[in-house]
Amino acid sequence: MIVVAAFLACIAAFGAIGLAAARQRQASVEDYVLAGRSVSPWLTALSSAATNNSGFMFIGLLGFAYRFGVQAVWLQAGWIAGDVVAWLWVHPRVRARSGELGAITVSQLVALEDRRSSARAIAIAASALTVVFLSGYAGAQLRAGSAALHGLFDWGLTPGILLGGVIVVAYCLAGGLRASIWTDAAQAIVMLVSLALLVACAAAEVGGPAALGDALVALDPALVDWVPAELAFGFGLYLLGFVFGGLGAIGQPHILVRSMAIRSVRSIRRATGIYFLWYVPFSIAAVAAGLYARVLVPDLLAGVPPEDAAVAAEGALAAISDRVLPDILIGVLLAGVFAATMSTADSQILSCSAAVSQELPSRWRTYLIGKLTTFAIAGASVAFALTADDSVLALVLGAWSALGATIGPVLLIRLAGLPLPPAVGLAMMATGLLTVFWWARGPWAADVFELLPAMLAPLVVYVVYAVARLRR
Repeated sequence: MIVVAAFLACIAAFGAIGLAAARQRQASVEDYVLAGRSVSPWLTALSSAATNNSGFMFIGLLGFAYRFGVQAVWLQAGWIAGDVVAWLWVHPRVRARSGELGAITVSQLVALEDRRSSARAIAIAASALTVVFLSGYAGAQLRAGSAALHGLFDWGLTPGILLGGVIVVAYCLAGGLRASIWTDAAQAIVMLVSLALLVACAAAEVGGPAALGDALVALDPALVDWVPAELAFGFGLYLLGFVFGGLGAIGQPHILVRSMAIRSVRSIRRATGIYFLWYVPFSIAAVAAGLYARVLVPDLLAGVPPEDAAVAAEGALAAISDRVLPDILIGVLLAGVFAATMSTADSQILSCSAAVSQELPSRWRTYLIGKLTTFAIAGASVAFALTADDSVLALVLGAWSALGATIGPVLLIRLAGLPLPPAVGLAMMATGLLTVFWWARGPWAADVFELLPAMLAPLVVYVVYAVARLRR
């Protein structure tokens, strides 16, 4: 009962924050989609952190560390490095150009630089990609939140997904992006504090880093091998693949929209510092929690066939929480995980809704149509969550890669001020998408993360166009 009471109290508190944000809303599309471009650096940073690192970190990364040991450090180190590049070069330019052009969606941002009517094809393609992959990404977040409830309460996944869907719709319809950002900020604090407490409690039982290492060796010496064996292209490209994974943030509309909503370009620098002040310690705590979970609850993979190991390992958070935390902190941690995944999902659904509604004829681009579109996409995300059978990590990385490889390279070209005919932009998107699917299913998928080749391939397409253009 204490776990349930703490969980409900935290969810109620997050809901109250969302309602407070909703009271400041205005009945305009820009306010609904971009919170009036008035968000503070603190809120932008914490909201971006929570949105970027909810189900992926709590469920996916923790499960990855549980399965592969200290090698998880490289995944997150590379991801952080790529994210640094995005924050230093891309996010300030996104805010500047979106403000100058009056763009309120990422789809508009990649098309409005070119005033020709044919450039709308890029916007339509970007919107379609956003809806297909970001709604699936939102479904993965619903599964992540439901997985946490399942692990602690022994529910099936369906009740948690349906509950999450209701909460997501409430967030979206109540206050738009402002409500999402405000609740994100509160959740970011709860996420970091609760995960730090989890690691501290686990360390009190196992010991510090040296004792943890000894315990991992006793279980399986491979868990402390820093470099995977038999990498086809060596460790350098293995790590660089994860750097490009972090750089894939430049193709994620639900993250970019936060940079578009911040109050000014100058505020980006301050937000960057706050973001990484949160992100780095949280990453360390997530990896450490996965390693401690392997020592304290080592049997999650016992008797599990290899094809189901990823899903089984993603129960590590619930298992270690139940082992080391007092009931009240289990409820707080559970609420933080569940609410953060729901808030990420609602941000993604809002981005999908905006992408669709802003490509409709102008007479249909109304506040009401935006909300109806949001409701429809939320329903599609719930349906996806109920029917998908992959691990949360696989679902998240698949959607992240697809968006990073299609929207990301085109946005880079736009922000660099280079010419981009619609046909070339569409060719870049198609090349990136095909490369993601081909590489992820090919023989080198475990040797180099797919976003390295999938982001470079569209840029090669652009270089070929640029060289041909110079020779004319």
